[in-house]
Amino acid sequence: MRARLFHAWILPLFIAAPWSVHVSVAATTEVEDVRLWSGPEGTRFVIEMSTPARYEVFTLDDPARVVVDLDRTRLAMRQPLPAGQGPVRSVRSGPQAGGGLRIVLDLTRAQAVKAFTVPADDTEGHRLVVELPAAGAPVPPARGLSVGAPPAQAPPAASPPSGPLSSQVLAASSQAVAREAVAVANPVKTVAAGAAARGRDLVIAIDAGHGGQDPGAIGRGGTREKDVTLAIARKLARSIDAEDGMRAVLIREGDYFVSLRNRVRKAREQRADMFVSVHADSVLNRGVNGSSVYVLSLRGASDEAARWLAERENAADLMGGVSLDDKNDVLASVLLDVTQKEAVSNSVDAASSVLDAMRRVGDVHRPRVQHAGFAVLKSPDIPSMLVETAFISNASDERRLRDAAHQQRLAGAIFEGIRNYFYEKPPPGTRLAAIVAARDGAAAAPRTLAER
Repeated sequence: MRARLFHAWILPLFIAAPWSVHVSVAATTEVEDVRLWSGPEGTRFVIEMSTPARYEVFTLDDPARVVVDLDRTRLAMRQPLPAGQGPVRSVRSGPQAGGGLRIVLDLTRAQAVKAFTVPADDTEGHRLVVELPAAGAPVPPARGLSVGAPPAQAPPAASPPSGPLSSQVLAASSQAVAREAVAVANPVKTVAAGAAARGRDLVIAIDAGHGGQDPGAIGRGGTREKDVTLAIARKLARSIDAEDGMRAVLIREGDYFVSLRNRVRKAREQRADMFVSVHADSVLNRGVNGSSVYVLSLRGASDEAARWLAERENAADLMGGVSLDDKNDVLASVLLDVTQKEAVSNSVDAASSVLDAMRRVGDVHRPRVQHAGFAVLKSPDIPSMLVETAFISNASDERRLRDAAHQQRLAGAIFEGIRNYFYEKPPPGTRLAAIVAARDGAAAAPRTLAER
């Protein structure tokens, strides 16, 4: 049975010259690249084209397939079609009557499907994106959809928070307001507290920037930001997990795409006490080097460079095939709440601690914590920072970023800064708070006669 899911036209405009007596024929669109990527949030199939084309997306049963028909289109790419991933067993294509092209995704199971287009930009051509939700999402009844409309049943992982702020978020926000901003201290040695060290672990959400079809910045030597950030994030997670009273949560555990909204959502679901996003900066001036640390700006970026960088990072959703409506949703779902002022204050203190530690690893590009409007920093209840570990556009920085030992030094510095911050003001009810209390109590207790 043939069940149509998506039917849309994107037609070029033709202007006939006054003297022409012939009818113009639409030029053939060329498929320049086809990409398939599967991760925890679902599977994305991206067709990159030289020009927009009329298209139709529908499903077929027995066996389950997704069919993409492109009018007046031919396959122009030299590389083979991608191998199957996730629920996609294989990808195949063939010419259609009238000069069209059909691409078929052979599936392992019936799937909900969402399709939309992304216009060309400075780095990629016109894209048709087909999304398949993660396993477990119900398959909606087949019905027609208009261009840009949401699917009949959207993947649960991509759903924005209900309402401006849920009751759980508001409760967490009130706790954040109660926290005091504190000065950064020198490293403190952990004191074992035995039975006193009770309570929950501190949760640190570590966000490796970019991933999947979004490589991030690429150095002159071919180093991809997404690979560097994941390597540093994994090393940072190991250091945190080895610390008594702390637990790391990796927002991205592998090389796959995660939307900006879902990065924040996952941190909230894990009740994170801090959110740290790891990146590697890039600018046109290849002589610029060093590390920087950013927190959210409530009134605007520190300067034009910070604003430009935030806009570039916020555009990462388009690289991953998220529609413009979804991108607006990301920003709308994390609109600033008054409680963010307190969260930002705590973020500045924590980021300052990290920046101080980064100085002992290498050059620092900016001597103070910077402010910018990064979407991943806009959670109203979690102190958040974005660490630009180095400039991947700088040849020396790029070489260091590729070195596992230097990656460990960077991860160690970030960990040291986070640890110092929380040892100064551990959240009540955490194991770390009990450890600090036991340490301070032992230091304040009078010495016995034997000790004297």
